Amino acid sequence: MPPTPPSARKRDSLPGERTPPLEPSEVQPLKLAVVIPTFNERENVVPVISALEKALAGISWEAIFVDDHSADGTAEHVRELALKDRRVRVVERIGRRGLSSACIEGMMATAAPYIAVMDGDLQHDETILPQMLERLEAGGLDIIVASRNVHGGSMGEFASGRIWLSNLGMRISRLVCRCNTSDPMSGFFLLDRKFLNQVVHRLSGKGFKILVDLLASSRGQVKLGEAPYRFRNRERGESKLDVNVELEYLFLVIDKLIGSVVPTRFAVFVLVGFSGVLVHLAVLALLYSWAKTGFVTAQAFATVAAMISNFLINNAVTFRDRRLRGWQLAKGLVTFCLACSVGAVINVSFAQFLLASGLFWLLAGIAGTAISSVWNYGVNTVITWRRERA
Repeated sequence: MPPTPPSARKRDSLPGERTPPLEPSEVQPLKLAVVIPTFNERENVVPVISALEKALAGISWEAIFVDDHSADGTAEHVRELALKDRRVRVVERIGRRGLSSACIEGMMATAAPYIAVMDGDLQHDETILPQMLERLEAGGLDIIVASRNVHGGSMGEFASGRIWLSNLGMRISRLVCRCNTSDPMSGFFLLDRKFLNQVVHRLSGKGFKILVDLLASSRGQVKLGEAPYRFRNRERGESKLDVNVELEYLFLVIDKLIGSVVPTRFAVFVLVGFSGVLVHLAVLALLYSWAKTGFVTAQAFATVAAMISNFLINNAVTFRDRRLRGWQLAKGLVTFCLACSVGAVINVSFAQFLLASGLFWLLAGIAGTAISSVWNYGVNTVITWRRERA
């Protein structure tokens, strides 16, 4: 009787028995993990796996789908496929959202020495992964970015508005990135685990641009390479790109610039306050200079207009993750105005006290504004936009 092959011995193990470890000759060491963040991408899962299987022939790889509890059952669908294919895994996140944080969790969930990140919508060209992996294995690089902006690459059929936003984001990214790259907004790249281990504790995990987060979190110059690719058109599902993506990018850049000194949300709250000053002056000029309204009346209307403007912008931007709607919006406006009115009294009282104590008037005014800003932010965070328990 011929000897029983190793695969048969493993299948015949009795329930409860410990499966014998595989011999080194039976297993090819894992080389590449492909992290794929998903949200309502069920219909793209099988095509993505099929495309990776074809592109990565001869390479030991695994695909890690990180799903933010999609309503269309993406995670459960991946589980069904994983029962038949051990190269497929899923991390389903409950109560957490965000592309960058999903990518971080996926990258930390693998033991592979090389990790790629790509979207699950088939717009990224998986056929260039072997080329990227070969360059990274050759040594000397931390990360290779699949770029749409180098020779041989293309933005595909992007609308002109999206191209403009992408170019704007590229210019802004230069403020924080530790290297020069033609496509910092790319969501398609491959990195060495050693580089990930160096930067992971400084990642903010904010927003949708994980590449910028990685490049900005390095303490030294990033050794970076680029590979051209053509951005494909989406064939299934809907694009997740909306104004929130751009806002999250703004938060990420602010966090990388001053996040270690001032909380990012507070910095945005203060910026919104400056916009309120402009609204106040515009309404005051309109009513007092043009409409010839009495100064006190014009000042009162200008103050109310500035408060309403600040509230609406903060609701849409600063506290967008706690955004108030319907009746809660009206209630929030009242509490916001009350809190800011108390803040105005604190501002004037504190500044007057410092002035009487001999402090220069400009410094007294700045100090009063600073303490009222902290008051307004703290009270409105706790009361107006308090985080509700699920």
